[in-house]
Amino acid sequence: LHSGSRLTGASNRSANRSCIPSNAQHLRPVRGAQQQQQARQAPLVAMATAVKELPTQPIEGQKTGTSGLRKKTNVFMGPNYLANWVQSLFNALGAEIKGKTLCLGGDGRYFGKEASQIIIKLAAGNGFSKVVVGQNAIMATPAMSALIRRKKHYGGIIMSASHNPGGPEGDFGIKFNYTSGEPAPESITDKIYGETQKVSTLKMADMPDVDLNKIGSSKFGDFELEVIDPVEDYMAQLKEVFDFEALKKFVARKDFKMIFDAMHAVTGPYATRILVQELGAPASTVKDGVSSPDFNGGHPDPNLTYAKELVDIMWGANAPTFGAASDGDGDRNMILGNGFFVTPSDSVAMIAANASCIPYFKGGLKGVARSMPTSAALDRVAKGLNLPYFETPTGWKFFCNLMDAGKCSICGEESFGTGGDHIREKDGLFAVLAWLSILAAKNANVPEGGKVVGVKDVALEHWNKFGRNFFSRYDYEEVATDAANKVMAQVADVISKSPKGTKMGDFTLDFADNFEYVDPIDGSKASKQGLRFVFTDGSRIIFRLSGTGSSGATIRMYIEQYSNDPAKYEEDAQKALAPIIKLALELSQLPQLTGRDKPTVIT
Repeated sequence: LHSGSRLTGASNRSANRSCIPSNAQHLRPVRGAQQQQQARQAPLVAMATAVKELPTQPIEGQKTGTSGLRKKTNVFMGPNYLANWVQSLFNALGAEIKGKTLCLGGDGRYFGKEASQIIIKLAAGNGFSKVVVGQNAIMATPAMSALIRRKKHYGGIIMSASHNPGGPEGDFGIKFNYTSGEPAPESITDKIYGETQKVSTLKMADMPDVDLNKIGSSKFGDFELEVIDPVEDYMAQLKEVFDFEALKKFVARKDFKMIFDAMHAVTGPYATRILVQELGAPASTVKDGVSSPDFNGGHPDPNLTYAKELVDIMWGANAPTFGAASDGDGDRNMILGNGFFVTPSDSVAMIAANASCIPYFKGGLKGVARSMPTSAALDRVAKGLNLPYFETPTGWKFFCNLMDAGKCSICGEESFGTGGDHIREKDGLFAVLAWLSILAAKNANVPEGGKVVGVKDVALEHWNKFGRNFFSRYDYEEVATDAANKVMAQVADVISKSPKGTKMGDFTLDFADNFEYVDPIDGSKASKQGLRFVFTDGSRIIFRLSGTGSSGATIRMYIEQYSNDPAKYEEDAQKALAPIIKLALELSQLPQLTGRDKPTVIT
């Protein structure tokens, strides 16, 4: 809103008011003379709920990916920006939405409640018979997937920019999840983008704003809006995966203490309900559990940099046995022990290796999968357990294809995403409860007051069995696009001149390429998924440009080296990887081309 004004709730509106408040500049007709004439002549759609057809024009820059559309908040609040994208989504889905139920919610970031009112009116105007929305427009991403699957709803719109900062100066985002709760496939996102380039009419139901604070149903002609508890279905899903009674018993131990950092994001109410009210942990267990539209001015990304307060607690005196954090929309996680960090690559491998501790997986795993940049620790578990395993491009949709085909039970990405086939999204609290299940099982025969088996103990046991894949990721955020492209061009040039057997420092090249993936389920091909150097000892250097930011470019550099020497297992990863990190920076010329002498974030 350029003027700084904001939409108000239904309590401040009468039922006969127009659906478009006069001060809402983010939703207004964009009219030329011809369109003004069309608007005057446009007939109302013959429905019990009256519909206004409002003229608009395409807006550039609405290219949609698997993670949806992310931009600065003030961009989304601009004239028709949000409405154009939502209308384009409904146009892309076509006639199949008629009479269906749409789910709606988000991570509680700034502009979410106002955006909800626009989306609800567009949904009603385009033929949905019902919208189910989380109370106060709240719905964590994994909870949305669970809701769609459990209630067999058509799909859902999630308002989130994930781990990106929020607020008026921060980011906003929107994405669509389809009928099995999975992120929209490219077949849909490509259509959405095509529709954004030609959208001309917004179909808005002529109805008042609705009160999203009050749980219950409201009818507007033949359209129904239901406000629901956003935690209930998700918690029910998790209870089908985990033994809550066993976890409750473990959490009650006097010699066990944990802390969960919600980072003022959406998982605050979820963690409070699940960890505190259901499992009986003290209320102090949930840190920063009150959701804030701007995440209390923080960056809701659960890593060692942005979750520093949690890190300080876990490395401080009298640290808890177990620590964890989640991100803006609740789909990512970080796992910590007392003075110990578990990389996401190791975390998914350790969960898979100990899956028998989780009732849902008692019958065995169907298979496992990881994204290409994720370390090969999961592969070693799969080989040890004689399981099928898959290496996919980054993007949860690739895992969803495998899960829908019954080929994958547990999967993960190095970007702090872990999940199972109970839903079709990565799931932060799933990872937290999985680790609690592992710790509960490992301590089942440890008397209270005995030596509690902690996170580090689980890791050392795992490495002694499978070896350790030392791993680190360097993120260079908001790099000038031209500079980022020069880095990638430099790396591609080195690849083109580096045949098998090329010596690079202390390493010998096995192969170097730009990763391609042919989906084993539908045969689709994904190209240019990351520039990688794979060495004869299994070590890897990978470079990718990330598309999850709202401005500039993020260069991600991934480093991996395997060791089966127990004497090195407790070595600091940055020390162990120092020679190959030096090699990566030299061959990419990243410091020289970007002017950056250090990364924004080291994982």
